[in-house]
Amino acid sequence: MSDQLSTLMAGTAQVLSEKELSDRLKLCAKEGRPLRVKLGVDPTSPDLHLGHTVVLEKLRQFQALGHQAVLIIGDFTATIGDPSGRSATRPPLSREEVLINAETYTSQAFKVLDEEKTEIVYNGDWFRKMTFEDVLRLNSRVTMQQMLQREDFRNRIDSGQEVRLHEIQYPIVQGWDSVEVRADVEIGGSDQLFNILVGRDLQKEEGQLPQIVMTMPLLEGLDGVKKMSKSYQNYVGVSEEPNEMFGKLMSTSDELMDRYYQLLLGESRDETLHPMEAKKQLAHKLTARYHDEAAATEARATWEARFSQRDDSAGAVEVALADFPADGTVLQVASFAYQAAFNLKKSNGELKKQSILPGAVQLNGEKLIDPNATLELTAGDILRLSKKHSVKIS
Repeated sequence: MSDQLSTLMAGTAQVLSEKELSDRLKLCAKEGRPLRVKLGVDPTSPDLHLGHTVVLEKLRQFQALGHQAVLIIGDFTATIGDPSGRSATRPPLSREEVLINAETYTSQAFKVLDEEKTEIVYNGDWFRKMTFEDVLRLNSRVTMQQMLQREDFRNRIDSGQEVRLHEIQYPIVQGWDSVEVRADVEIGGSDQLFNILVGRDLQKEEGQLPQIVMTMPLLEGLDGVKKMSKSYQNYVGVSEEPNEMFGKLMSTSDELMDRYYQLLLGESRDETLHPMEAKKQLAHKLTARYHDEAAATEARATWEARFSQRDDSAGAVEVALADFPADGTVLQVASFAYQAAFNLKKSNGELKKQSILPGAVQLNGEKLIDPNATLELTAGDILRLSKKHSVKIS
């Protein structure tokens, strides 16, 4: 039992409380049943990045120890929009949009979780059956003072920003999910503490054992500073192609690598390995998890060929010479190549400041530092756009 506890506590931000978790493990063992471990997800977008998988990895650990994972798809709550950590109201989503997102979300989540051992429920199944009288009765369980204790609500009110009444409902409906599934434990990001505590209160009122709160840290992005987010361009997408995923992970710092090992794989790095080899193994394991072993092995070979042997042609994406703008400038050609080969839109200012002027853009190894110079291309040329992006002219 102590081994289970130490495994489950590892990498957490906060657990309320470790003693409660220990006692619940003992109680469930005595009753001959697994813990029911809840994770609620609102599929507000179709694609996950590695920051989203931190809570999935912890849920997978519970599964591996024989406990029951309960994945709640918030087809109802996603139409409200979780206000956690938000400085403004989220734009509303239709249920149709949410269900479309849920398909890709769950398929990506099951690259971490064991699908056959995961109980999947949709919270719309109970909330859409509620009458308005039921909703009022549920609202009577909490006070406005409780809701206004929430830091992000207080901050918005203090700064003169609006808080819509439907947003105040969110912690209540998330808490009621815990009653419906009789959760023993709820996992969430560190920004979910308030919502999970509301669930405890509602369970107590219903005569249930209150769930143990387990929050996980918000994962830093590749910059090592801000949380991983598409808006910060510091993310690794779960569905990104293997070479892109492997290359991005190799750009992490040694300090961040330890965090990624713990939070994304649930293990510690091998201290006997050279940091570079340890980072390659991290990138390999994560690429294999979200693709397969062969793809990860090939991605490592491609990365080593490009960076260890300085071969820019390794992993280069082919683009036809005829597709490039005729008599294009370095700036025009680089902008077109990013879009054509990698579906990335780069502004002229970003390309000049971050790529061309520092010498990152190169043609056959020669730096192209004048953004307005006319560029002549021929078939077979290798156009290097960055450390991770190269194009072969076909």
